[in-house]
Amino acid sequence: MRDWDDAYANTAHVPGADKLPALWAERAAAYRAGLKRFRPDIAYGAGARQRLDLILPDGASKGLVVFVHGGYWMRFDKSAWTDLAEGARSHGWTVALPSYTLAPAARISDITAEIAAATAAAAAEVSGPIRLAGHSAGGHLVTRMLCGDSPLEPEVYDRIVATLSISGLHDLRPLLKTAMNDTLGMTMDEATRESAALQLPKGTSPLTAWVGGGERPEFIRQAQLMANVWTGFDVPTRLVVDGGHNHFTVIDGLKDPSSDITRCLVGLV
Repeated sequence: MRDWDDAYANTAHVPGADKLPALWAERAAAYRAGLKRFRPDIAYGAGARQRLDLILPDGASKGLVVFVHGGYWMRFDKSAWTDLAEGARSHGWTVALPSYTLAPAARISDITAEIAAATAAAAAEVSGPIRLAGHSAGGHLVTRMLCGDSPLEPEVYDRIVATLSISGLHDLRPLLKTAMNDTLGMTMDEATRESAALQLPKGTSPLTAWVGGGERPEFIRQAQLMANVWTGFDVPTRLVVDGGHNHFTVIDGLKDPSSDITRCLVGLV
């Protein structure tokens, strides 16, 4: 029988991973300290964690990038990832980073609704096209915005020009077999409804599934699945297996304006 806990255990397979959260927080704080145009803690709801930060470019904004963090819907907040905005910001995009209520205080379906509310709130602040990006659980959350039952209002959905799911989780049913579901509390019905790979797309907004070549095989399978299934519904999809990157280094390129992943995010490839 397959060990599904091990299949999703990223930290257990990356040496020194236990030290990474402190490093992420330190780097993000240092980056925030140097920002000239930064709007923190914009409320998109009444909840304590329903807040987003906006990182603005030096000149006129080309549009909005929304980046949703990972952590298996159970960990982290927007404060650990601010420096990942630099690649898109340097290309003239305003970047929104939302926090969201974590499980078990919220179900995954509740978090999906929160990300829709955060996206709508950011869209009300920033005009122009919208590009969505998310890592791991965040990849799940942004692809959910594209599904037939998308909680986004049409005026927001219609502005989405591309979505980048980085190491995203698109079929949640295997997670029912993991210990983390003791916290997530998913049923088979919810796992099915919340799996973008099992849903019809709302339209044909382009989707890129990006994953590190050194990640756990399950994350590579999840990326392949998403790109494969929605191609059958005439959604322009792209699968990128990025070198030897692991689950944590795969997002580092978002800090670099010239990296392949940043160029993908801002529409230069």
